[in-house]
Amino acid sequence: MRTRNCVVLCAAALLASLSLAAGPPQGGPPVLTGGGLTNRSGGRITLPPAGRGTVATKPAASRTQLVLLGTGTPNADPDRSGPALAIVVDDVPYLVDFGPGVVRRAAAAFKRGVKGLDVKLLRTAFATHLHSDHTAGYPDLIFTPAVLERDATLHVYGPPGLQAMTDHVLQAWASDIDIRLKDIEPAKPAGYKVEVHEIAEPGVVLKDARVTVRAFRVRHGAWPIAYGYRFDTPDRSIVISGDTGPDDRVADACNACDILVHEVYSTAGLATRPPEWQRYHRAYHTSSLELAAVATRAHPGLLVLTHQLFWGTSDEALVAEVKKGYSGKVVSGRDLEVF
Repeated sequence: MRTRNCVVLCAAALLASLSLAAGPPQGGPPVLTGGGLTNRSGGRITLPPAGRGTVATKPAASRTQLVLLGTGTPNADPDRSGPALAIVVDDVPYLVDFGPGVVRRAAAAFKRGVKGLDVKLLRTAFATHLHSDHTAGYPDLIFTPAVLERDATLHVYGPPGLQAMTDHVLQAWASDIDIRLKDIEPAKPAGYKVEVHEIAEPGVVLKDARVTVRAFRVRHGAWPIAYGYRFDTPDRSIVISGDTGPDDRVADACNACDILVHEVYSTAGLATRPPEWQRYHRAYHTSSLELAAVATRAHPGLLVLTHQLFWGTSDEALVAEVKKGYSGKVVSGRDLEVF
């Protein structure tokens, strides 16, 4: 009898410990999130270190979500899609860049509870610059939502050259568009329309009931014009650096913003690269140590690393490199994280 009682009591204790480890049930719509983050909107999201990719609860107070759709580079990393992110305000999405895989990443985020990333709702996008890794998903952004019954014009903002790129994409798929619109497919013609807004000068490029978007110039090697963007929503300010070398204009645009999303390469990893590639990356991108100086001046509530060039380092090691010169909150972003 004592043995049987012991078994029962031990089993009960084990179940209780498992329940405590799992934590209380969480309400609200499920959203894929980053781990252990506090934002200035009052929402705190906590995940175990190994749980990046698990489901957690959207902060109830926040009307604005930052969704990392792709944190990759030209490197063909299967875990990191091409550069793309979304600012979602009151379930209305605004994309920044459209690298390879952008629409399927949006669909994955929607499946995990980000309602604003229903593919049919992808109607507004901003290009930071026209490098292929940031724009190779442009045909996908134009055509996949159109096939899936987007019933509105796609508005795309970006530097000069974007109109020519758009014209070429539409011409390349002219036969596809013609058959879909003129044969028996129940297509919506408005979904195939693209309106390009080339940005010749920095300043406010979009203002609506949900967001004000300001473009600012950044330095990205030989590109004559490359932009970063600041998004001001009813409850958050988010700055996207785009691809850039260290640039005071990023810090000026942030100026104590809630979130700064910035590209970065590993200082330690760069040392393993051939001299010609070291020269290239120093001219076009921002090292972890340089980013520390930019972030110290910018003073964001949270610094999110993206477009990370690791070269053998880890997320944790890259964050540690930045924190050698920066005392604020830093996270190395991964695809489909939500902040």
